[in-house]
Amino acid sequence: MAENFPPETEYITVPELVERWGLSPSKLHRLIEEHHLAAVRIDGVLRIPAGFVQDDGPLHSLRGTLLALLDAGFSDDEAVAWLLAENDELGERPVDALIAGRKSAVRRATQGLAF
Repeated sequence: MAENFPPETEYITVPELVERWGLSPSKLHRLIEEHHLAAVRIDGVLRIPAGFVQDDGPLHSLRGTLLALLDAGFSDDEAVAWLLAENDELGERPVDALIAGRKSAVRRATQGLAF
């Protein structure tokens, strides 16, 4: 399903992130299950988009946006694809807007997305 995700996206694997943050694999999987992080399976490997990751943990504004997308009927993969794709309303990728601190603009862009 890698075709749904921009090819230029940088990803981090679970083992890489476990080492970087000093967490157990189960703790990292729990962060994904609880939507603090999102991951996609590409070529059989679970990968986290690098933009979702800060030095010490998940991008803080990611969880609320993921929950808004899931509430709108997006699957996990669709939510990740939406965050990584250029967005006409924002003029950039939603994840880049979140990184830049424009959480409110991203949340406005999620309104009306319900399937």
